[in-house]
Amino acid sequence: MSKQRPLISVAFICLFLLTVSFTGCIDETDKSTEPIDSHIQLDTPSALPDWNDGDYHDYYKTIDVLHEFQIKYPDLVNLFSIGKSALGKDIWCIKITNEQNIERKYSCLIDGTIHGCEWEAGEACLYLAEYLLINFEGNETVTDILNTTEVYIAPLLNPDGRQIDDRFNENGIDLNRNFDVDFGRIRGHSIPLGKLFGRIKIPYLRFDRLHKWFPKVPLFVTNSGRRAFSEPETQAIRDIMMELDNYDFSFYVNCHTAVHTLSSPWHVFKPPFEMSNQEKKIHDDVIEWVVENTEYEDGDLSFEGYSYTASGTAADWCFKEFRIPSFTFEILSQDYEPGAGGGKHDNLVHWMKTTLPVFIYLLVNIENLHDWETPDIQPLLPGGVPPTPLG
Repeated sequence: MSKQRPLISVAFICLFLLTVSFTGCIDETDKSTEPIDSHIQLDTPSALPDWNDGDYHDYYKTIDVLHEFQIKYPDLVNLFSIGKSALGKDIWCIKITNEQNIERKYSCLIDGTIHGCEWEAGEACLYLAEYLLINFEGNETVTDILNTTEVYIAPLLNPDGRQIDDRFNENGIDLNRNFDVDFGRIRGHSIPLGKLFGRIKIPYLRFDRLHKWFPKVPLFVTNSGRRAFSEPETQAIRDIMMELDNYDFSFYVNCHTAVHTLSSPWHVFKPPFEMSNQEKKIHDDVIEWVVENTEYEDGDLSFEGYSYTASGTAADWCFKEFRIPSFTFEILSQDYEPGAGGGKHDNLVHWMKTTLPVFIYLLVNIENLHDWETPDIQPLLPGGVPPTPLG
C-alpha cells in the first residue's frame, strides 16, 4: 500500500501538468483569434495621391483643389489668402493641422512657383497637401505630424507668372531677388532696375561677351525691383512669415526647378553674418540625409554650367530674419530639363514621389529643427518612395 502512494502521486502530478499545458494551448489559440485593437491600424502603409502624368494645375485649378480640400477635410484645413499679385490675384495658402488637438504645435512654411515657369514647384506643394490629408488617422507618421504641427503650404507665390509660363511677375521682377538680404547686388546676379519710367519692363540683362573676357562679370542678372519688397507678392510672403514667427516657426522650404539639389543659406554674394557652427551642422545634416536617401544632391545653385550667387532670395531672408533652418529645393534635374521651367513635362508623378521623402523627413524632425538639434528621426515612407531615378 505504501509503495502505491508514490506512484499515484506521480501520476496525479503528470495529469495536472498535462491539463495545465493543454489549457494553456487553448488559451493561446483563443488569443490569436481575438480581433486586433483598432489603434494598430495606424501602422498601415500610407497611400499616395491618385495623380496622372500631365495633370498640371494652373492658378484656377489650384484654387479648385484647395477649396475641395477645405470642404472635404473641414477639421484639418484652413484656406486663406496671404495677399494679392500685381494683377490682383489672391495668393492662396492652406494650413493643415488637426484642429481638435489644441496642445502646443510647431509651424513650418513650404511654398512654390515664386518663379512662374517652374510648375513642378507648385505641384509638389499640392501633392504634399493631398498626401497629408488622405493619410490622417490611417497612418501613424502622418497622424503624429498633423497632431503636433501646423503645416502651411502656398503652392503659387507668383500666380500672374504661372498663368503665362513666365519666370517674372507682371512687373518684370524676379521675385526671388526682391527680398531684403544683400539686395540688388550685381555680383549676386541681380540689378535694382524696377520698372523704368513706371512702364518699361526689363526682366534681365545678359553680358555674354563681357563674361567671356572678364569671368567675374556675371553672365546675366535679373531685375530685383527698385527696392526690397517692392512687389506685392514678396510683401505677402514676408507678412505670412512674420505671422508664423508667433507660432514656433521651425523651418522653411522654397521650391523651384530644375537644378536637382537641396541647398541652404547662404546664396548671397556677401552674407550679412556668419552662420554659427551649430546652424551649419544642422543644415548639413539635413542635406546629408537627402543625398543619402533620395536622388537629390548637395550643390550650389548653377545655371548654364556655372555656379552663381543669388542675392535677395526668400530662403536667405527667412534665415537672416528668423534664424530657422531654411532651404531652397530644386526639383527635377538639368539633364531632364536643361532650361529654367518651361511648362509641362512628362513623368510628373515620378517627380512628385521624389519630393515626398524630403518633406516628410523635415516634418517628422520639426521639433529638432526648431531647437537646432540633430534631425535623426527616420521617417516611414510609402512603398515606391523614393522611386528609382529616371534613366
